[in-house]
Amino acid sequence: MTIVYLKDVATLKLAAEKCTGCGFCVEVCPHQVLTTDGGKVSIADLDLCIECGACVLNCPFDALSLGNTGPG
Repeated sequence: MTIVYLKDVATLKLAAEKCTGCGFCVEVCPHQVLTTDGGKVSIADLDLCIECGACVLNCPFDALSLGNTGPG
């Protein structure tokens, strides 16, 4: 069973062109929102995001953002 925090409300955005595939964001995400595929990161399930910001704070390339501003 997968627990969803809130459906269709997360504001996490990924600017794929800035992603280098380092995977720091994947490592720190407590809910496996992100995944690595083909050397790049992608959003696996946005509805699992609790917007804690760990991925954004650990992305050295500013490829992730939360809220209405930033990449994506």
